[in-house]
Amino acid sequence: TGELVKKDYAHRVDLRQTPLVTIDGEDAKDFDDAVFCEKKKGGGWRLLVAIADVSHYVHPDDALDVEAQRRGNSVYFPEHVVPMLPESLSNGLCSLNPHVDRLALVCEMSVSKAGNVSRFSFFEAVICSHARLTYTKVGKILQEADSEEGSALRQQYVALVPHLEDLYDLYHALRSQRAERGAIDFETTETRIIFGADRKIEKIVPTHRNDAHRIIEECMLCANVSAAKLLQKFKLPTLYRIHESPKEEKLERLRTFLKELNIPFEARTQPTPEDYQRVLESIQGRPDYEMIQTVLLRSMNQAVYSPENRGHFGLAYAAYAHFTSPIRRYPDLLVHRAIRYFIRSGNDSPMVQPTADAPKIDQHLILPYDTAAMIMLGEQCSMTERRADEATWDVVGWLKCEYMSDKIGDVFKGIINGVTNFGLFVELSEIYVEGLVHVSALSNDYYHFDEVRHRLTGERTGMVFGLGEPVTVRVAKVNLDDRKIDFELLAGGRRLRWSKGEDRPVPEEKTAGKAGKQRDPAAKAGKKPAGGKKLTADTKAPGGKPAGKHKPAGKKAVKAGPPQSQGPKKGKKKKR
Repeated sequence: TGELVKKDYAHRVDLRQTPLVTIDGEDAKDFDDAVFCEKKKGGGWRLLVAIADVSHYVHPDDALDVEAQRRGNSVYFPEHVVPMLPESLSNGLCSLNPHVDRLALVCEMSVSKAGNVSRFSFFEAVICSHARLTYTKVGKILQEADSEEGSALRQQYVALVPHLEDLYDLYHALRSQRAERGAIDFETTETRIIFGADRKIEKIVPTHRNDAHRIIEECMLCANVSAAKLLQKFKLPTLYRIHESPKEEKLERLRTFLKELNIPFEARTQPTPEDYQRVLESIQGRPDYEMIQTVLLRSMNQAVYSPENRGHFGLAYAAYAHFTSPIRRYPDLLVHRAIRYFIRSGNDSPMVQPTADAPKIDQHLILPYDTAAMIMLGEQCSMTERRADEATWDVVGWLKCEYMSDKIGDVFKGIINGVTNFGLFVELSEIYVEGLVHVSALSNDYYHFDEVRHRLTGERTGMVFGLGEPVTVRVAKVNLDDRKIDFELLAGGRRLRWSKGEDRPVPEEKTAGKAGKQRDPAAKAGKKPAGGKKLTADTKAPGGKPAGKHKPAGKKAVKAGPPQSQGPKKGKKKKR
């Protein structure tokens, strides 16, 4: 029916009068989380993070659970979602929609002036969201209060503004604590596809994160860490979100790369997140900031799910779990089941607040998992997450190819955002579409692929094409079936002084041409390095993206062959 029934209210704390609000994007339809904040008389803040109580409706091994486990997560495509749960739950009964009663699992936290969570407690509740706010609206209210739109919004939500301002003050304390902790703070450009009336791409625009995004992110981090601490302390069966430190091989390449740029990197053996953050802070304002940040990202491991807690490197947490999105992620649902079981277990820990009349829940009914089952679930959920990413990339790639199909012959400026032994990946400026300049389309020369310095270097001419450098390209070919776009290089690159051909002029308008004879007839094209992604609470430092059927060469001299390209740059939806 989409409405709670009388028995649903039993054994829950009533928070319907507390002005919790949801803050999400304009196009969001499933609302996992609501927040509330107020200042404490003695200093600091009381923070409530209320998360949809999916575990009340989806029970272990029932039909909904089996299908949710198989899907692992919701999949977000441009203007379309394949939900993990039926829409009657994901957008209806579970979603914290405004002005309707909903069941929630709440994390109540006490946060000090310094931004430290000094106490936390979990409990079951019934809430009523007082408003469905957006990042844009909250940004206007808090960051543009004196503007006409900001003033109008503050008047519209006058009863909520004091609590939003308390949230903003809390956020600044949490950000300070984040900096003190040494967490890595990447900021990369994400894009959004705008469709026209014919459902074809009208334009691709960058999305800008404001402080409202960051407020919610920090609140979710607090709740996720609190959940992980509870789970670890009482050794409950669960999945942690782990992000291990970088592998030595990648670290050695990173050290060499940064040394070439005279950038200090203090990590000699085992790096810390603070080592990475110092590099990011030291390169602020540099024209090659994006390029260096991309290399830092590529040196890191991918975050995965595991029943064994190994900490979270990127966020600098000893323990971390996903608690805040059970509508769209199965690991969060498992975390909820563990916490609900513990709330109803009869344990008198101050970390949980059961109601006085709440009956116990037998563990086999809500948390029937042993270690082997959790290992399997961790592998399954890590796989479905990667599968969802790849599905999204594939769809976005096709859409971008379609968008470029009538632009063959057009000339664009772009930036080299990937270098492999089979060519250069270029992202077009302003329209955020990616394609490949294959090595066979470069000047007549032997090109050496430098994996450490992320560049191709011509042996005879000394021409260098490196990550982050500007180029001018012409769209040569678009293949919708393979999701590939080929570019022809018109201008760009630079010459090293040691070049054998230093005394020869470099063509100003065209550096492309038929590739010369190559030294290594056995060399094959390799895989493209991963593109940069936003490192958020999910903190997924990307691994390699597949590059068609190419395989690594393991050779220095690169052989020109038939042009092969990749689809447009892959991007991924969603906050936190």
